[in-house]
Amino acid sequence: MSHHLVRLFLLLSSVAIDASSALHSDPFTAGVGLNIDCGGTSNFTSEFGRPWVADGYYSGGAVGLVAEPHHFRLPQERTLRLFPPVSAGKKNCYSVPLPPGRYYLRTFTVYDNYDSKLRTPSFDVSFEGTLVFTWRSPWPEAAARSGAYADFIAAVPDGDADLCFCSIATDPPVIASVEVAAIHPLAYGAASTGVDLILVNYGRLTAGSSLFGPGFTNDSDAFSRVWQPDAYFRRRDVPVKALSTGGHQILGANQAPNYFPVKLYETAVTTVNSADALVYLLPPVDTHLDYMVWFHFAEIDSGVTMAGQRVFDVLIGGENATRIDIYKEVGGFIAFKWHYIVENLTSTPLVVKLVPVVGKPIICGLENYARCALGSCHVMAMQALKESLQIPDRMGWHGDPCAPSTWDSWEGVTCHHSDNGQNLVVTQLDLSSNQLTGSIPDSLGSSNLKVILLNNNQLDGQVPEKLYSIGVHGGIIEVK
Repeated sequence: MSHHLVRLFLLLSSVAIDASSALHSDPFTAGVGLNIDCGGTSNFTSEFGRPWVADGYYSGGAVGLVAEPHHFRLPQERTLRLFPPVSAGKKNCYSVPLPPGRYYLRTFTVYDNYDSKLRTPSFDVSFEGTLVFTWRSPWPEAAARSGAYADFIAAVPDGDADLCFCSIATDPPVIASVEVAAIHPLAYGAASTGVDLILVNYGRLTAGSSLFGPGFTNDSDAFSRVWQPDAYFRRRDVPVKALSTGGHQILGANQAPNYFPVKLYETAVTTVNSADALVYLLPPVDTHLDYMVWFHFAEIDSGVTMAGQRVFDVLIGGENATRIDIYKEVGGFIAFKWHYIVENLTSTPLVVKLVPVVGKPIICGLENYARCALGSCHVMAMQALKESLQIPDRMGWHGDPCAPSTWDSWEGVTCHHSDNGQNLVVTQLDLSSNQLTGSIPDSLGSSNLKVILLNNNQLDGQVPEKLYSIGVHGGIIEVK
């Protein structure tokens, strides 16, 4: 995955968390949000009026500073938190208390040779045990020196958001800022897809406009999104023309559940030549994942006054997804949103084409999200084991075993990446000599478990048949 290498601008809500007052209300309505200056020692307010808090909610590590602070305009981009490269990243976490709901989480990561080693680190970032970002050395020069923003949308069901960092080599993972903001619970198709999907941002683009959004400009966005100019992702050999509303009011924007900003629909691009297609090459994608692509349109050309004057086809990954006639759908100067789920990709990058049928194609904005399953069945299985064996509190079995919220959580449990690389799963379980009683639940059987050591306890009952497959497939199981 390489979406983290594109500097995606999204600055999240700046309202400080007040979990006690928001526990029984919608976090989005309550304005729940937090901006953490990782490695920072004091609270401050940015030039755009956004409050930042000093570093907190971390499990351990040390602080650092970029080599050239004057190179970074924003204070939160200069300070760093470094995590020790320990096994599976289990002790390298930010655990932020949040009322249950859906949230944007956004990170800023930079190296800038802070340690004078001239070697960028390799590490993974997971949320609630699910892999969301991957960093591999060497980083591209722009990311290493200037840093990169990356963000995703996810549900927080249990009152804690666990963002964890797993070292792949000997260098410590590094993070400069973490931002969290509540969003509408039904945003981005949650009514149909459910909330158990993590949506990882692979591009949030505005057409015909410069970068805008809270934290970077004075423009508003209910989710505090920042929109990146589309020029970098649009094919350069097709001449385009930028359009604007010319003072006309846009209707249909800034509405529940997505609250797309009015400014997004006040500009657009279209082709100069009527025979040309608009072509976007979205950041390199992982073909093992599905994607949710959002299109933003508005007929802001006053010369188009009826249906049938501007019609174009939308091709995604080579497939003809739909035919668009904006005026027929909603009329003029009205926001029109449409999204599409892309499955079974065979190539990268993801190619999006707007092919003219009548007139010239037009677009106001474009978003692309990878869809990742949140967590896995290991959480319920391990909770069942805790109850059955009466695991004592001293062993810290709370929350997700692969994304603990405290330094010494889930004693005896080891997690690694699943075979598809997308989740952290329980692979080793060593509970030997802990004076445990009870029986082993059937739910413990998992193809991911490679080692189970339960000897020298006072267990009763039968060993689930599914556990025997561990030894059959070359794993280790000891139960006496």
